[in-house]
Amino acid sequence: MRPRAKTPQETTAPRAATAARARATARRADGDGDGPPGRARRTGVLLILLSLASAVACCLVFTWWLPSDGERYHDYRAAEPCPSSALTMGDTDCLSTWRLTVEKTVDRTAGKESVHDATLTYRDSWRGTVHFNGSGPLLERLGPGDPVTATAWRGEIMVLAGDGVRQDTLEAPRDELQMSAAVGVLAGLVAVQCLVFGAVRLARPLDHGSLTWEPYGRWVLFSLFGVCFAVGFAAVWTRVPWWTVPLAAVPLAGCAALWFRLRLRRHPRRQG
Repeated sequence: MRPRAKTPQETTAPRAATAARARATARRADGDGDGPPGRARRTGVLLILLSLASAVACCLVFTWWLPSDGERYHDYRAAEPCPSSALTMGDTDCLSTWRLTVEKTVDRTAGKESVHDATLTYRDSWRGTVHFNGSGPLLERLGPGDPVTATAWRGEIMVLAGDGVRQDTLEAPRDELQMSAAVGVLAGLVAVQCLVFGAVRLARPLDHGSLTWEPYGRWVLFSLFGVCFAVGFAAVWTRVPWWTVPLAAVPLAGCAALWFRLRLRRHPRRQG
């Protein structure tokens, strides 16, 4: 008796189920929280909170930090020498001049550690340490016992001079408001990026398109840092006003974000 032929068993899932699983797998691998809707929404809330923090930082830069630094720099530039009867290292708005003696110097750079200090004395009544941004042009020449002339303002030594060479200390106000503006613009742009990415996750927790960290979010964030600091340094070197930094950095950052978006559309396999 011949055995009855059996119908072959189905070994593969239907195409519809396979396609659904593939889409689910792609969503889970999409980069940052593209799984259950609850996790995506939590990520969205965290991004919006981060956006608010960055927005507050941006406001503080432009309403407090930048005006304060600008006012201090202009006050220092407008300060006049103190009369001889008012010579003091106290909190005065005039410039006092002191003949000090170098006790010791520390001038070394080792890896990430950089120390450029000079310890000074005034007769037997005062001893203090001033800090510099680098060794030259004066600190590298100083040694114990050398006389120096110090210019003090508002209780801090601003400049040391000796043998016709002057060097500002780290306390001296600098006209570098452009970099402060660059930090403020960066904080504002990061706030915008976090707000957009967070809002999309709250509105569409399982489908944010290209608004994911890898690669679009990472590209945009790095471009924001690069654009803001490049514009800031260029503004410092060319001595243009600080308000030119946001006028240049914001459009450049927007163009970079748009270019990355178009790049992903042309090469969709880069997504995820």
